[in-house]
Parts: sequence; C-alpha cells; structure tokens
Amino acid sequence: MKRTFLLSLLLVFLVSCSSSGTGSADSAPQTYIENKGSDTIVNLALAWAEQYQSDYPDIRLSVTGGGSGTGIAALVNGTVDIANASRQIKQKEIDLAGEKGILPVEHIIARDAIAVIVNPENPVTELTLQQISDIYSGVYTNWNEVGGEDRPIVRLSRETNSGTHVYFLETVLRLGDKESTTLFSTNTLLLPSSEGIIVEVRQNPNAIGYDGLGYVPHDLKVIAIAPEASDDYILPSVETVNSGTYPIARDLYMYTNGEPEGVIAEYLNWIMQTDAQEIVRKLGFVPIN
Repeated sequence: MKRTFLLSLLLVFLVSCSSSGTGSADSAPQTYIENKGSDTIVNLALAWAEQYQSDYPDIRLSVTGGGSGTGIAALVNGTVDIANASRQIKQKEIDLAGEKGILPVEHIIARDAIAVIVNPENPVTELTLQQISDIYSGVYTNWNEVGGEDRPIVRLSRETNSGTHVYFLETVLRLGDKESTTLFSTNTLLLPSSEGIIVEVRQNPNAIGYDGLGYVPHDLKVIAIAPEASDDYILPSVETVNSGTYPIARDLYMYTNGEPEGVIAEYLNWIMQTDAQEIVRKLGFVPIN
C-alpha cells in the first residue's frame, strides 16, 4: 500500500508553527494534544491529525513514534495525553502507572493484520504458524527446510520496545502458549522501524520479516499462513481479518490517563466515527465499525 506520510522513529508532526497554547494576535488560543507511541500506528495517527486539524483549526496535535513501550512509558510519566500501542498494556506497566497516580484507560481504535513478508525472488508462498515459529526461533536455518531453495534464512524483527515485536513473540513464536519460553534466535536482526524491515526484505532475497499490513508495499511477497498444515492457507486482508480466518490479527489501541475529558474526549470520539475510520481503511488497516 502506498504511504502518503514519511515514517521515522522520532517523527514529530506539527501542522502549525505556533508555540504551544498560543495563536497569533488575531486568532483564538490553540490547544495541543500530545500523542506518542507505536510505529505501526504513527502514519494512521498522522493522517488523523492532519484531518482533525483541518476540521478544527484551534486544535494542534503532536504525533511521535518510537514504539508502543515508549508511548506507554510517556503516559506513565505524564508527558503525553494519548499513548499509541499495537499491544495491550502490560500488568507491570499498569502497576507502575498506579504508583505515579496514573490510571491507563484502553481505547480500541482500529484492527491490523501482521503480514509475514519475503523477497519476491523467494519461491516460498505459504507457511504454517509452527514453521514460522521454528524459523524465528532458529530451528530452521535454511529455506530448503520449508520448501524453498538452498539458501540461509535471514530473520528480521522489530526491536524489543515494539508492540509488534511483543505480539509476534507471544502469538507466533510461542503460538499463544503463556507457559512457553521460546525466544527469537540470537542471530535475528532487530530493526528500529517498520520501514527498515521493508527496505531489508526488498534488498535481501534470503530475508523474512513481519510488518503491519498497512505498511507492506506491493513489490514484496506476502506469505499465506495456516494455523495447521491441514488448514487453509490465508493471505491477510480486511476481509480475512473481519472473518477471523487470518491467524495473525490484532486490535490497535490508544491509552489515556483516566476516562478522557474535554478536547481529548472529543478527539477520541471523532476517531471512532465513519470519516476517521475511512482513513483507517484507506491506509490498509481494518476499521472497527
């Protein structure tokens, strides 16, 4: 999917150059909303921010990436109004927030599929969840072990502060088993951004990576996935996420300190409406309504 916004780890989006809380001599004072976290969500959050500021010029939104853990930590520390996360908040984060007088409240704002991607030169077209787990945990080291050519497997992952990394570890490597201690192979290349994974897979015919479906360009190959070898192999799409047939799908979240009020509540209410959810669809994510 084409992306219309430039993604970087510490991207800050400010449509206006006005200083916080002030406008020009002829304009009304402006209110700022600080929004930080998941790199999966950052382009969507930027698109929402641009549209919302166009509709409501007295509101300014600062949107920053850095990963789900970074966003949640900022919320816990009281430095943002809204934290973006591609995973649910952890109990230890809730406990730490409570110690600081912060009450994280969860808002589901969209859904996403995690696409497993390879270089177009790779002949492999389908894998089971167990095969993907075995690839990333280091059981399989050569593509010929899963029906491919005699080539070494180059594993790519997001860094550990990424909500996508955590979700992939828990859902794919550990196959949803809360007692599992399976970890990424030690020679997995950890990359700081979704865009980094895209670039490396594009350049390396031996690479395998994973990314939110909305970030995957048309020039890369998306692997069809089956829960078991006897099941149908399914490609990720809005339709297969909604039908529940694609096995690696998740909710996307925003977290606030307590139930939102004032301009924060108004913004989150807008996100849930049809126009904002149409932006979700256009960027390759799955609307919640």
